[in-house]
Amino acid sequence: MGSRLRGGGRISAPSYLRTGRRGVFKETCSNITTRKNSGRAHFKALSAIKREDVITGDPHNNVSDYIYQRLGINLHQRPDHPLGILKNVIGDYFDSKFGNSSFKRFDDIHPIVSTFENFDSVLVPKDHISRSVNDTYYVNADSVLRCHTSAHQHEKLKGGEKQFLVTGDVYRRDTIDATHFPVFHQMEGVRVFDAAELNSDHLSEVEVVSKELKETLEGLAQHLFGEVEMRWVDAYFPFTEPSYELEIFFNGEWLEVLGCGVMQQSILEDSGNAGKKAWAFGLGLERLAMVLFDIPDIRLFWSDDPRFSNQFKAQMFRAGGVGMKKFKSYSKYPPCLKDVSFWLPEKVTNFTENNLCELVRGVAGNLVEEVKLIDEFHNSKTGKTSNCFRIVYRSMERSLTDEEVNELQDSVRTKMVEELGVTLR
Repeated sequence: MGSRLRGGGRISAPSYLRTGRRGVFKETCSNITTRKNSGRAHFKALSAIKREDVITGDPHNNVSDYIYQRLGINLHQRPDHPLGILKNVIGDYFDSKFGNSSFKRFDDIHPIVSTFENFDSVLVPKDHISRSVNDTYYVNADSVLRCHTSAHQHEKLKGGEKQFLVTGDVYRRDTIDATHFPVFHQMEGVRVFDAAELNSDHLSEVEVVSKELKETLEGLAQHLFGEVEMRWVDAYFPFTEPSYELEIFFNGEWLEVLGCGVMQQSILEDSGNAGKKAWAFGLGLERLAMVLFDIPDIRLFWSDDPRFSNQFKAQMFRAGGVGMKKFKSYSKYPPCLKDVSFWLPEKVTNFTENNLCELVRGVAGNLVEEVKLIDEFHNSKTGKTSNCFRIVYRSMERSLTDEEVNELQDSVRTKMVEELGVTLR
């Protein structure tokens, strides 16, 4: 059950899914094979995946070099990285709650999955916007870079796992700002109940599962944030019913921590667990780490600057955050703002805000801090619409020169005309 970041102040459990076809996984990639009729993809080691395995030339393919270069970095596997620290802290909490090694941990599952795994297995509707090429990175028509760690629920449940945590890098085409990045990391937790555990004199089976789920996650929030006020909010996710979001009152505002719920019975039935009950939860590691460690910009997680990396050690976490060291910002280099105005094409076009952000990131990499629509004008006489976007360039490690920013902006403008079909003003 993945987590979606929406807006600077909220950790959003999968708003991506708020509102399958069991296709044969085409052998477009030389290192990828499929098991007939399983809807499941099988891969060699991630290190064996080459550029041509991910950027395939398939008509549906929309994976960029920028995204390909992040495959296999696995920030969550680094014990002294804030994401690795948080992953291990959460895993240790579940060990203390349910007994050592009772929750099996997975953090090295390949991020290319079939569309069945990513969408159908977790009941994402066929017409859901999350399936569009504007939102998801497609390798080919039947395989994607996973959008959430929920893509592995079916495989693990069918393999007989009853209690497990899955952590991994996930990929979504998105806007550019301090809390959004096209590659981020999620943790998924699932627990299947034995029949004896569901016995109660006064609670239904769903109530038994919900009660333990809420108690477990309240304990996790308390372990991470200390004695904070909490509240449960009813939610909707296609793969759980009932569904909830847990919010805490932290630093003067309500902060959504995670999404969870009682797993849909059809998911259990399809994975060989008919008649059983289970709960599942999901959270985003980056946004939690940004809050816990006071990290101001999501790009910092990818920094090799020792001024960042040297501030984090595997044993630095303190329960409830009491006495725990926070990130100390080093000099923030000045931003460089560039506006670009253009007329949108009158006919069907490749222009979307996500496509623009992909283009800018492909040119500027991590030197782009934000892309934001600042003005829109519709000419009633001509029927044309004009947009103005502000692009903020800023390095986390050095001052940018006017010359290099101008070169980046010129390249962006040229590519906007060539690839998005806009008319510059």
